[in-house]
Amino acid sequence: MGNVWAMPDKVETAASPQGDGRATRWEDHKAERRSRILEAAMEAINEDGPDVGVQQIANRADVPRSVVYRIFTDRGDLDEQLRGRIIERLMADLAPTLTPEGTVGEAIARAVETYLRWIVEYPRLHQFLGTGSPSRRTTGSRVVTGTKTAIALQLSGLLATVLDAVAGNSDLAESLAFGLVGLVDASVNRWLSNPQSPLGSDDLAEFLEVSIWQVLHGNLTRIGVTIDPSTPVSELQ
Repeated sequence: MGNVWAMPDKVETAASPQGDGRATRWEDHKAERRSRILEAAMEAINEDGPDVGVQQIANRADVPRSVVYRIFTDRGDLDEQLRGRIIERLMADLAPTLTPEGTVGEAIARAVETYLRWIVEYPRLHQFLGTGSPSRRTTGSRVVTGTKTAIALQLSGLLATVLDAVAGNSDLAESLAFGLVGLVDASVNRWLSNPQSPLGSDDLAEFLEVSIWQVLHGNLTRIGVTIDPSTPVSELQ
């Protein structure tokens, strides 16, 4: 009887690593395919516009259409994960500008110009982030909203540090940060959606740089803090 009871233990012990190994290999394979499909979707949208179909994406990724629906729950899941991938690409360029260097004016210009450069290079990806495609309109994406909030909160923390240092009070930091993010977001979205806009990208960049500076300058002046565009950022921390 002792041998009878021992056998299942041996089988379970030997099989478990094999099962774990198969599961790990499958997850790795699934992750590789997911990444390939998302990259293919980005390329397709960038070249053909945001209304590309799943079959076009599958063809570009060199996988059957059915595989796309095994990796993603549905088209909505694919689109939302795609937004996450696009934002990763955008933030790789933008994130360094959220740690300002040089003068105040230079820091503002660097952030604005980096953002607009990306948008001008990838207008269809930016359109997809904001509204989805003509046949699948999307508003209120959790990924997009969460990213805007995260950027505003990071900016809020930076402004709080500055305000504490120069004014001894950081109450304005959050309102300033969210106001600035909203100003840039709304202005850029409208500019992109209006092909008849008389402003070129350089004009829009200048408008945003001046507007951001005026919002900061006006509010800091109101609480008794004097700065100008040539003020080194290091003096404000």
